[in-house]
This record gives sequence, C-alpha cells and structure tokens, in this order.
Amino acid sequence: MKNLIHDWFGSFFEGGLPESGGSMYLVTLIMFILTVALGAFMWWLTRTILLAIIHSFAHKTTTNWDDLLIKNRFFAALANIVPLSVMHVFLDITFYALPGFEIFFLKVVDVLILLVALVSTNRLINTMRDLVIEIERMKDKPIHSYFQVVKIIVSGIFIFLMLSILTDKSPLFFLTSLGAVSAILILVFKDTILGFVGSIQLSANDMIRIGDWVTMEKYGADGDVVEISLATVKVQNFDKTITTIPTYSFISDSFKNWRGMQESDGRRIKRSLYLKMENMKFASPEMIDKLKQVKILKPFIEERQAQIEAYNVENGFEEQGSPLNGRRQTNIGLFRRYTEYYLRNNPHINQNMTLMVRQLQPTSEGLPLEIYCFTKSKEWVQYEMVMGDVFDHLISAVNYFELEIFEKPTGSDFKLRSK
Repeated sequence: MKNLIHDWFGSFFEGGLPESGGSMYLVTLIMFILTVALGAFMWWLTRTILLAIIHSFAHKTTTNWDDLLIKNRFFAALANIVPLSVMHVFLDITFYALPGFEIFFLKVVDVLILLVALVSTNRLINTMRDLVIEIERMKDKPIHSYFQVVKIIVSGIFIFLMLSILTDKSPLFFLTSLGAVSAILILVFKDTILGFVGSIQLSANDMIRIGDWVTMEKYGADGDVVEISLATVKVQNFDKTITTIPTYSFISDSFKNWRGMQESDGRRIKRSLYLKMENMKFASPEMIDKLKQVKILKPFIEERQAQIEAYNVENGFEEQGSPLNGRRQTNIGLFRRYTEYYLRNNPHINQNMTLMVRQLQPTSEGLPLEIYCFTKSKEWVQYEMVMGDVFDHLISAVNYFELEIFEKPTGSDFKLRSK
C-alpha cells in the first residue's frame, strides 16, 4: 500500500520523487500538508458520520451501558485514533528522504495515540463506575475512591509507555527508577495515599456511607454525605452549601454520624427546664386538692397521699406540727410526676424506648429538670414540632405547681426592683 502511494506521487515527476535539492523539500512540505489535511478530514468524518451512527444505534438499544459510554464521551475520545492512525501510515511516505524528521513525527503521533488511549480508558473506567453505582447495594459505598486508584495506576502505565517511546528506553527502566524517587513520590502523593487508606478503612468499618447525616464541627460540616472520593468527602450542609473534607480526616478526627438515630425507632429529646429553687416547697392541702383535678395526676396523688398518711400514722407523725415531721408531698415532686405522665400519654413519644424525667445537679441558674425521651418521628421538622409542643405545654404548666422558670434578669427587671 505504501509503495503504491509512493509510486503514485512519483508519477508526477520525471524520474520519480526528488531525493535531494530544493524540490525535495518542497515536495516533502506539500506531502506533509496533505497528510495533515487528510488527518483533519478523517477526524471530521468520524465526528460527523461514524459517531452519529454509533449514537443512533446506542439510543435504540434497551441496555444502559452504551448510553453511559456516550454520556462519558468514550466514543468521542476513541474516534481520535482514526485520524492519528492515518497520519501514522502516511508519515513515512511524507518524509521519504528525511528519516530524522520521520522518526520525530512518528514518535509524536505514537505519543498522541497513547494519550488518546489513556483518555478513552479513563472514560471507560468512569462508565464502569457509573454502572457499579447503579447497583442498589453499592449506592452508599465509596466506589469513587476505588475507581480513582485504578485510574491512577492506568495513567502511570501509559505515562511509562509514553516516556519509553520518547526516550527509546524500556518501560522497565522507568519502573526500576521509581525506587530512587520514591520519597518524592510519597511526598507528592501524600494526600492521595492517605485518602486511599482512609477510604478503605471507612468502607471496611462502615463508618460513613453516601446519604449519611454527619456532623464535623472542626470543618463546620452538618449535613448529608453526597460523595466519597479518593481525596475528599463532600458534605452538603442543610443550608445547601458544600463542605469538602479530606477523607483521612474521618479517621484521624472525631465526627458524629446520625445513621444510628435514623435506623433506630426514635429520635432523642434531651433538654432541661431550669426551675427557681426559692419556689420549691411542700404542697399545701389546697394545692393537692387543686392538682387532683388534673386527670393524669389524680391517681398518683391519691395513691401517694394514702401511703404518706399511713406512714405518718405508723410512725406517730399524724398530729399537725412542723412540716418537717413525717413525709410530705412537694410541688417539684408533683410537677416531675406530672411531666412523666404527660410524656407517657403523648402519642408522639415512643413508649418502648427510654423515658424519664430526672433532676440534675443544682446550679446557679436553678434546678435542672431534664426531660429524656424519644420521639416516634425521626424527620427533622416533625421532631422539632413535637419537642416544641412538649416544652410549650410544660413551661405553661409550671405556674400551676407554683413554680417558676429561671431567667437571667434584664434591664426591665432592674427597673421594676428600683421602684
């Protein structure tokens, strides 16, 4: 084939193609321009006709892998091999009398072919990644990290081949030379190596998945994990901003993963009411009679009052005297019981999980009465509504027990006291 083309060009000259002189350089230049033009024509042909045929065929099939190949522009990259291959064939004809130029341009074209092959391979790997991600049990796994490692290895192989072509040395020469520059490579690829190690540990220990709600105060992240790659983890915060966190930071630093809450039967409420201790006292008979009108509290008051009276009679405290003699009910104790019974009768509170109302260590801001329970709904908006309703009710009910919520004094409080 090459000889036929060579003879055809030579038929335009007496005695064949010129081997020296100015005519030789002119003919070489013309043939080089024609070779480049032919390559450009083949590039246009593959882009407008061949790719159109491939895309049309892919859209008609019911499979998804060919559509993903088009989406990742695999065929568009692979089509560049056609014009480069044509140019490779005609270069030794073009530079028939200039072997030095022929070797140089052949190396350039070979490197470009390898570069196209590298881009095509990476896009094929991207397509395989997209196919794997579509598998249901793989959607929440750090698949990006593993495919990025494969792309790095493949890119390294192709770079060695390119260097081998340019320097006329075996690829093994560059492979064995890695030992001498290993320290530099480790320094350059430190984040990549740490990210790879981190992604493997995250996956092996099932620490985070795509879709998990995570909180990492160090980086200001509070939202859902949307991507786990080799070097970074992307978290979409609830204000729709994106926080990018180094993958290895999830191994070296502490963070909170809310997946356990989302997979459980409820979401925890753990909040305290701070009550003024100066208002805490023994419940008077009038207060007890008034609180007996509260339906959920009446059985407890009657039962506890009977126990107290029996105890006082048995121990000789039945006579009226100091309230410190014998046992007495207190307004804080009654309010604590009322809070518990209120939660027990709340349809939005999960009764099968821990539920308690407890006193904490008194502070300068009053006595903390902690409500500890779990809502049935784990959805954020509904959870906040349930918690808000609970504390709206309890704060409003405090006055019926002759108690007060502690508040730090403001300017208006000082004005009232000054009057």
